[in-house]
Amino acid sequence: MQKKRVAVLISGRGSNMMALIEAAKKPSYPAEIALVLSNRPDAAGLSRAQAAGIASAIIDHAAYGRDRECFERAMQKVLDQYGIDLVCLAGFMRLLTPWFVSRWEARMLNIHPALLPAFKGLDTHQRALSSGVKIHGASVHFVAAEMDCGPIVAQGALAVREDDDAQTLAARVLEVEHRIYPMALGLLAAGRVRLVGGRCVIDGGVSTQNTLIVPESDDR
Repeated sequence: MQKKRVAVLISGRGSNMMALIEAAKKPSYPAEIALVLSNRPDAAGLSRAQAAGIASAIIDHAAYGRDRECFERAMQKVLDQYGIDLVCLAGFMRLLTPWFVSRWEARMLNIHPALLPAFKGLDTHQRALSSGVKIHGASVHFVAAEMDCGPIVAQGALAVREDDDAQTLAARVLEVEHRIYPMALGLLAAGRVRLVGGRCVIDGGVSTQNTLIVPESDDR
């Protein structure tokens, strides 16, 4: 099996990056993490990647001022040097231009801490609590030119607890992220994700009858 070469783009601690690295250690996993690239020289995830034996690179966005495309062309050059097939954004805090997104169409994933299309953007957990939703979660989606709007590959949900605050909810959602991101990348790398009419179809997907209902009724 020819494994897909993956670059993980980070700006911070690299929590989801580590989940992808751990998953890729399995011989049967169809992707290898070939590069970790950060736009911040002080990103904590860089040392974690190096400790895991993963090549790393830094393209400091600050050096390019407001010229986002010039910054992205520098990133693209490094991605080309490493022969990258797929890109995963893992806490990469830069808005990408249509130029870069189009180059990686249907080959670039992002993970978002909410059940898209709800709660796009930042502060998702506090916004979820403030809105009173009973179910929250995370989504893996293809990156599109519009933020948090690409076709959804996978989602994971959990119940919002009555005593949750933004921090406790974020911690539990992060555990969901660590499960669904490696799964989604594995499906994409194995060629099992198809785009049909603007939505993702998973070849060989298993339909599940599991239902999450919150609150649970005593009438069962």
